[in-house]
Amino acid sequence: MPLKKSNPDLILIIVTLSLLAIGLIMVYSASAIWANYKFDDSFYFAKRQLLFAGVGVIGMLFIMNVDYWTWRNWAKLLLIVCFALLVLVLIPGIGMERNGSRSWIGVGAFSIQPSEFIKLAMIAFLAKFLSENQKYITTIKKGLAPSLALVFLAFGMIMLQPDLGTGTVMLGTCIIMIFISGARIAHFVVLGLMGVAGFVALILSAPYRMDRITSFMDPWKDPLGTGFQIIQSLYAIGPGGLFGLGLGQSRQKFFYLPEPQTDFIFAILAEELGFIGGTLVLLLFALLLWRGIRIALGAPDLYGSFLAVGIISMIAIQVMINIGVVTGLMPVTGITLPFLSYGGSSLTLMLFAVGVLLNISRYSRI
Repeated sequence: MPLKKSNPDLILIIVTLSLLAIGLIMVYSASAIWANYKFDDSFYFAKRQLLFAGVGVIGMLFIMNVDYWTWRNWAKLLLIVCFALLVLVLIPGIGMERNGSRSWIGVGAFSIQPSEFIKLAMIAFLAKFLSENQKYITTIKKGLAPSLALVFLAFGMIMLQPDLGTGTVMLGTCIIMIFISGARIAHFVVLGLMGVAGFVALILSAPYRMDRITSFMDPWKDPLGTGFQIIQSLYAIGPGGLFGLGLGQSRQKFFYLPEPQTDFIFAILAEELGFIGGTLVLLLFALLLWRGIRIALGAPDLYGSFLAVGIISMIAIQVMINIGVVTGLMPVTGITLPFLSYGGSSLTLMLFAVGVLLNISRYSRI
């Protein structure tokens, strides 16, 4: 076990808090019109996001001081609890349905999304498994099959909600962790072919997913239906130009782009702050990714390294998918932009995850 503890990564803290501050400002800017119309309170979403951010930052600072190998001891229990919540969310009367997906459990005036938290629990457990069984990872029976079986079980339960976006982020994160642990390329080629076939089957099994694919290929084929969000998102990004229309001056948030404070908040940001503002946010994410990679490389043991890789991969995949959707490079999936989009479960999870990363950095050799 590591013995010498140093200060946490200051750059990572600054980058995370910078993204969080930008997110709070943009949530208010993007949601004020809609919130005033629906709740007669332009600060409705901003106040709730500030509450989530406060809980998340407190949790991040607390977790930052909890030795990261503690999560290795609790990984199995955390995963069991998250699986139990995934079962509960499917029970009518307990799980809450929104936009055709039963992904939330109500807690008082708020709700939590169990599929968000199983991402971090799976990372902690898989890091434990891979660090203890790395010598078997090149074999199917003792290494690859057990790890993938658990991952696909979680993916299957998430798809019962259904929530393809969250399931894809979790699956992609775990695949990266297994790959960097030393799994054979040949195995991944076979898995890749099977994965493509599986995703095609998932798309064909649900008409709305097929509609998203066709709208991605040609959003103007159904401009008032499946292509509406993508078109309105591009209408927001285009006029932003180099410097943007100015903070608070978005036109698309006036009931053109549906719920702009959530998955499509980057479109409003690009419209108001332009290419310069959008690039700044992407550079902050790139800086966060760089610090995460350094922490993973400098971790004193395999568990810390795999844990850091899992966390930074989760964030990176989610950013790439969200930006890809908003800019029309990927089909609509319903993935939030870390630290910026409105959403309590996603925001607190990301801040908790950064807290774990910060604790690893306290023992990093780099």
